[in-house]
Amino acid sequence: MIKNIYKSVVLIALLIGAGGCDKDFEEINTNPIQPTTLNPEYLFSDALRTSAVNTLGYQAAIVQQVQIPYSGNPAGGNLNVVNETQSAPIFNDLYTLSIRNLTAIIDMTKDDPDRSNLYNMARIWRAYCFQILVDTYGDVPYFEAGKGFLESTYLPKYDEASVIYEDIIKEYQQATDSLEPEGDIVQGDLFYGGDIEQWKKLGNSLLLRTGMRYTEIDEAKAQSIVTTAVDPARGGVMASNEDNAYVPYSAVFIHPFSAPLMATERLNYYVGAPFVEFLQSTDDPRLEYIAVKYENPAGTLESLGEENTNPDDQQGMPYGYDDTNIANAPGFPGKIGAAYAYSQFNRRTVLQLDRPQFLVTYAQTSLLLAEAAHRGYITGGEAVAQENYEAGIRAHMEQMEAYSGVTEDAIINITPEEVDAFLAQPEIAYDPAQALELINEQYWVASFLQFEEAWSNFRRSGYPELEPINYASQDPSVNDIGGGFIRRLPYPLREISVNEDNVKEAIARMGGNTLGNPVFWDVVE
Repeated sequence: MIKNIYKSVVLIALLIGAGGCDKDFEEINTNPIQPTTLNPEYLFSDALRTSAVNTLGYQAAIVQQVQIPYSGNPAGGNLNVVNETQSAPIFNDLYTLSIRNLTAIIDMTKDDPDRSNLYNMARIWRAYCFQILVDTYGDVPYFEAGKGFLESTYLPKYDEASVIYEDIIKEYQQATDSLEPEGDIVQGDLFYGGDIEQWKKLGNSLLLRTGMRYTEIDEAKAQSIVTTAVDPARGGVMASNEDNAYVPYSAVFIHPFSAPLMATERLNYYVGAPFVEFLQSTDDPRLEYIAVKYENPAGTLESLGEENTNPDDQQGMPYGYDDTNIANAPGFPGKIGAAYAYSQFNRRTVLQLDRPQFLVTYAQTSLLLAEAAHRGYITGGEAVAQENYEAGIRAHMEQMEAYSGVTEDAIINITPEEVDAFLAQPEIAYDPAQALELINEQYWVASFLQFEEAWSNFRRSGYPELEPINYASQDPSVNDIGGGFIRRLPYPLREISVNEDNVKEAIARMGGNTLGNPVFWDVVE
């Protein structure tokens, strides 16, 4: 009996104690230093960083600035073949990293007037990411994309590329117009530290770029968009290299694409022959800082031996060959150990680990303005076209200084006098009769290391006039419907498997899922 009474008393005490603790249960069991929400500015920084996608496998080779003499894992644009390893990362990375974060930011800030600038910056950059996806793959998930976490939409439908572009135009314009200099300062902005005037210029420069995509399919539409983009009342476009949008890297946060080319992949990548030969033909002062012949290409920075940067001595690697037959290429220079004796990219300048990754630049913007003036989209005629053409070339040569290394022989300093001499050459001097060719050849050069944009503008303009690669076992669609060049990349196999119905609908709408299928603004000749 006494034992049972004791048990009852203990039970009652426990129940009373439990009831007393319950009133402070939440407070007691909450970690006072653990964050309950994530500052969307951190997501924004990461979204900007991860939008610098790797385009070495396809775009760099398609525009014939980078050559990889191997089949297998590194193959892609170098041989006009389908390779999931190289074609899928842009799709996967932008959706799972940048777009996911930007979509979350927009959802977190859309009803918060104190975050209005962050909200509109995220809209601009989300549109940029989608523009890369459309330009790369064609039809892609857009209106339902990035909402797996927010709305459990795991199998988004694919939207028509031209329809996506319409909304991208709206986003660039509306979001840019909604930025307020007196509004919130976005400390997580990697590009401009929250400077609203520069973000307006970025948004308008992207709108200009988008408008020019329509030149071959709807000139009236192109002119309308360009006119809106350059309107000074809306903030104007980029006006100097200070306005360049780029991802900064450092000795701690190293460039993710330079890293392998400085290490395990340093023997696999060479400067493309057409790029070298074009720069040589015009005595371009940029070549000295881009290409080099190393005495010991397999060595580290400390053991490279003699480094020959003389432009006249450079020899780019030709296309249409792989490692099994490149010895048959005209002028084959032989090998140095395991490496080929062709020119490589300078590891002390354009491949250094802390180099910036430019995404949208004043040089590109000026050259687009030059073409717009030549086409009559903006006022000023050929005089304004020439002014912007020359400004674009000057801007990129000045931009090259950002690749300067720490050693004396790696300091890039192209003088104004050198630029003047370059512009005075008959092959370079502005000529209205050759304006489209001149402008877009220089856009190709100014987009070096921004290979996705170089590829898009090459498809749009047809310049430079590159020779098709014609690799013996290339994908037949490249010649059958692509005019000799890769026009888009195929969808990732995992996406085809998991989101099968939506992908099949998109493929049927586009007429195929091959390398030769053009995106909607690309008129294949």
